Amino acid sequence: MAKLKVYEYPHPVLKQKAEKVGGVDDEMRKFLDDMLETMYAENGCGLAAPQVGVSKRVVVIDIAHEGEEPNPLYMVNPEIIWRSEEKEVCEEGCLSLPTLRAEVERPASVRIKYLDYNGDECELCAEDFLAVAVQHELDHLDGVLYIDHVSRLKRQMLIKKLNKIRSEAKRG
Repeated sequence: MAKLKVYEYPHPVLKQKAEKVGGVDDEMRKFLDDMLETMYAENGCGLAAPQVGVSKRVVVIDIAHEGEEPNPLYMVNPEIIWRSEEKEVCEEGCLSLPTLRAEVERPASVRIKYLDYNGDECELCAEDFLAVAVQHELDHLDGVLYIDHVSRLKRQMLIKKLNKIRSEAKRG
C-alpha cells in the first residue's frame, strides 16, 4: 500500500465531476487500499478519489471511533437512490480544507447503491454520522465541497481563514 497526496482547495480536480469506473479489478482494489491508508494517515473518516487527484467515482469511509475495530466501507460508482425529507445539521470538516469546519444541513438518512471491494452490487441505508459522511464524500464525486452548502458570506470567511492559516504556515 502507498500513501497518496491529498489535494487541497482550490485545486481544479476538486471541482470536476468524476467519471464512472468500469468495474472492480485488482488494480482498483490496490487503489482502494491506497486510499484507505491515506485516509487513516490523515486522520480522516472519508476520502473520495478526486481528493487524491483521480477523477473517478470511488470513495472510502470508516467512521469507527478511536479504539474501535476499523470498519472500512469501499464504494465504487456510488449513487444516492433515496433521501429522507428529514434534515439534520452536522459540523463537517474535510481533508481538502484542513483545519476548517462548518455546520451543514443534509438529509438525515440516505440509501446508496454501489459496488463493494469485490465488485458486488450493494445497497446501504445510512443514518446519523454515516449518512453525513456518505453524502459529504459523494458530493466530492460531483465537484461539490461542503463549503458549497453554506452561505456565500460564510464560505468567503472560511476561505479567508484558510488563506490566513496557509500564509502563517509559510512564514514559519
